[in-house]
Order: sequence, then structure tokens, then C-alpha cells
Amino acid sequence: MDSAIPAPLLAVLDRKETTQKVRAVLASLPWRTQAVDDGREIIPEGFRPSECCLLLEGMAANMRYLANGDRQLTTLHVPGDFLDLHGLFLKVLDHGVLALTDCQIAAVRHDDLRSAALENPEVSDLISTKIARGSAIQSMWIVCMGRKDPVRRIGHLVCEICLRLRAQRLGEGYRFEFPVTQAELADLAGLSVVHTNRALQELRSTGFVAWQGANVVIRNWSSLASFAGFDQTYLGLDRGMA
Repeated sequence: MDSAIPAPLLAVLDRKETTQKVRAVLASLPWRTQAVDDGREIIPEGFRPSECCLLLEGMAANMRYLANGDRQLTTLHVPGDFLDLHGLFLKVLDHGVLALTDCQIAAVRHDDLRSAALENPEVSDLISTKIARGSAIQSMWIVCMGRKDPVRRIGHLVCEICLRLRAQRLGEGYRFEFPVTQAELADLAGLSVVHTNRALQELRSTGFVAWQGANVVIRNWSSLASFAGFDQTYLGLDRGMA
């Protein structure tokens, strides 16, 4: 691959569960890189996109605002995630994307990505797979928000993020960094900050998880997964990862 390609982009592509050919095709595209500060919008709600954005570093989340100003974070993004692939097919995005930490992104024009997909069926398959996985994650979170109590809801999120970061070779074993504020965690879990704080205390009291600041350690994976009712099937990852 060309040494002029930004190192973070190379790192993300090298972590992908894709063939060497797909990685080479993606790396050859004319990417535009950009840094986005913590708390800034990467993509505003109602935007008409002409590019697709790939998250290289940091964490981000889809967001929707209600008429009264309340905010819901609906999907969490980790490095290696495309933030807006469905923008290839929709003229206007029905949500925005928020940087939860300092982030670095790479953007590629829709026309260039479409051309790569038309010329390389494996690239087209990758796009379809990532859109399907994003849909499966959102579907699971509808279930979690509607049917799981706050403690199990957050426990489920911990399990999910652990596996998604491990798939990108981030974190070590069952240790990982989750640098979100309690307010952001509350918006992800559909809770008030007060209820989020109580749920975190109760989750810690199980002994399954140690969570201090941004540092999370799952002490007993099988017990936490059973407690939270976590089944990784919806992530489409190698089941040997857990």
C-alpha cells in the first residue's frame, strides 16, 4: 500500500476481517482525513451526504434530538465502523453523528465508493454486511431498551463493546477503555443520569465488572453475559472471540 496513505487508515484496514484485495481497493480510494473534537457533531442531523465516513480513532454515536431538546444516542461506533453507509441510498440522513471522544475520520466520496463496489463484488459484499450488522445492532437495542432493566441493559452494552473492540484488536482480553461520560451513557441507555449512576453501582456490586473512570474490566465473562442475557449472534462475529 502507498506510504502516503494516512497511518490510522492503514491500521483500520489492517484490522478488518477482509481479504487483502478488498483492503487494497479501499486503501486506493481518495480518502479525506479529518480530526473532530470531543463533543462536536461529525455529521449533523438532516444532512445531505455526498461522502461516507470511516471512524479511524475514538468513539462516536448516532443521535436524535426531540422537539423539547432531549437527546437519544441510538448506536455506538468504534474504530473501523462506517458512520453513514446508508447515506449511499438515502438523500437526507434522519439522524446526526456525535463525537464522544476526540476522533479522527476518513471520508470518501459516494461516487468513488460506488465505483469500487461495482468493479469489486467483495467490496459490495462488505458494504452490505456492514449495513446489515448496523441494522441488527439497532434491532437488538430496541429489545434492550424495551425489555431489559437498567442494570442488565448496561451490562449488555459492556459485553457488546468488549467484543466489538476485540474484533478491531483494541483492548486486551476483557479489559478495554470506554471513555464516555455518565450523561452520554445515560443517553445511550435511555435513562436519567441518576438512574444510570444507580445502575452502575448495582452492576459493580455483582462483581462481574470493575469499572473505574474509562477503564472497564470484565472479571467473569460467562456470568456477566448470562446476567445481561447477552447473545453475540447479532454482531456477526466469530463466536470463539468470547
